[in-house]
Amino acid sequence: MITADRMAAVDENAAALGVPRKQLMESSGNAVAGAVRRVADPGAAVALVCGRGNNGGDAFVAARFLDDYDPTIHLLGRPETIGTDIARENWAALTAADYDTRIVRDSRVLDLGDPDVVVDAMLGTGVTGALRQPERSAAAAINDSAATVVAVDVPTGVDADTGQAAGVAVDADRVVTFHDAKPGLDDYEVTVADIGIPAAAELFVGPGDRRLLSRPGDAHKGDFGEVLVVGGGPYTGAPALAAQAAMRAGADLVRVACPRAVAREVQGFEAGLILRPFDGDKLTVEELPHVRDLAAAHDAVVFGPGLGDHEATLAAVRAFLADYDGRAVIDADALAVVPEVDTDATLLCTPHQGELRAMGGPSADDWRDRLDAVSDFAADLGHTLLVKGAHDVVSDGDRSRVNRTGNPGMTVGGTGDVLAGAAGALLATQDPVDAGALAAYANGLAGDRIVDRQGYGLLASDLLSDLPRSLWGGADE
Repeated sequence: MITADRMAAVDENAAALGVPRKQLMESSGNAVAGAVRRVADPGAAVALVCGRGNNGGDAFVAARFLDDYDPTIHLLGRPETIGTDIARENWAALTAADYDTRIVRDSRVLDLGDPDVVVDAMLGTGVTGALRQPERSAAAAINDSAATVVAVDVPTGVDADTGQAAGVAVDADRVVTFHDAKPGLDDYEVTVADIGIPAAAELFVGPGDRRLLSRPGDAHKGDFGEVLVVGGGPYTGAPALAAQAAMRAGADLVRVACPRAVAREVQGFEAGLILRPFDGDKLTVEELPHVRDLAAAHDAVVFGPGLGDHEATLAAVRAFLADYDGRAVIDADALAVVPEVDTDATLLCTPHQGELRAMGGPSADDWRDRLDAVSDFAADLGHTLLVKGAHDVVSDGDRSRVNRTGNPGMTVGGTGDVLAGAAGALLATQDPVDAGALAAYANGLAGDRIVDRQGYGLLASDLLSDLPRSLWGGADE
């Protein structure tokens, strides 16, 4: 089962793996033609009602596989407004081959004739809300027909995730959907067609996963999260790197709670950091009231960068987690106490292999073995794990992802602090597995771009300026 948004991400990831979208459309169209053959004999009249996107493109392809039928292809709108190159190419192939193509300039007078089968290929899974013209009138015309209706991917007007319609929708007899079942299609007779999307497009984090990070034009300050970084004491660079990474990864506000003894040094790394220091030179139980009050006012906490492993500090981490019920990224020395604590918090833990073993977790060299072992340990732990390595593994025990970006130049100190900060910003708005997967992908991609430009010898701070482009894309992609 896959949602519409996730399906769009998987489709983009497949393209990034080298599976051409044109090839996927060819497979989809063949599957649609197969669905028509299952409901009608050769020679039957088939009306394909097509939109101007890739859903319509699937039907353009299907028409070429229906030469032993009597197909007519009805395009809702002008050919020059077809929205994608591959759909446009397949329309051109139909016209060049002299298929019966008809341009519908006014769907209110759409004449389907008397077909045996109607193929609904107007809108795909990514469209929600009430239908507008020309699809609204075309849907009504399809519903008035006595033909068997085969919908492509989802009946037009039906939300693929909920099965609900916000007005008129195509009353389909059958649905042929692609790659995996959709949550909103339980009430239909559905064929799930394998169109050749590799399993890797779902398992490996790719550019399609960045679709989660779209920003509406009417967004307001605070919509993308406020993050608190709790760190510092023995180290000053770690909390500063994590906080700057959270800012670069899109958090609206980032504050740092660190010992007052190192606050000036932490502030010196970036003028934009907002500091909320506590007394002393390290975190102790005595300083927790201040930290708890701050944490309660933030959407996510990044706990651990630069805190050190003093027993008094680890006791404070235990006490904080025992009472905390919010979202937190746990990193560095703070990871050691997680298995000991019963907490209601939603945790994203970011250990490397050594830290994972110290937590009582598994050791596996091959990422395939690590994937299963980390999933099992995450289920036992009750928290999401982002295990860093040549292949990063992210799992909550139920859902798992693997990230392949990154390079040996990122073994330099501080890159994990950047990852923790980015994960904190994303955890403020995303599911823990998605937050961890996207943070690992962007952190590694930033490192890859730097090494491509300058070779090894990168600094952790070099990653910061490349994080935004790695998360949201850029002109060169």
